[in-house]
Amino acid sequence: MAKKEEALDEETMALINWCIEVEAHLVAGGATQEQAQDHIEEEVEWFTDLFYDGLTPEQAAKEALA
Repeated sequence: MAKKEEALDEETMALINWCIEVEAHLVAGGATQEQAQDHIEEEVEWFTDLFYDGLTPEQAAKEALA
């Protein structure tokens, strides 16, 4: 029998969507999509902190590109 997939909570979905927006800003800043995704994955704890600190995706991307 297939394992029932659990739905993600609203907070987790908000974080995922925020990271998707950060990725778009990183790409707009000159990174490839793969580079942006890799960077977010490698620094997921740091980006999560930025999310909870209330930074916008654009502000987080600027921090990452600095």
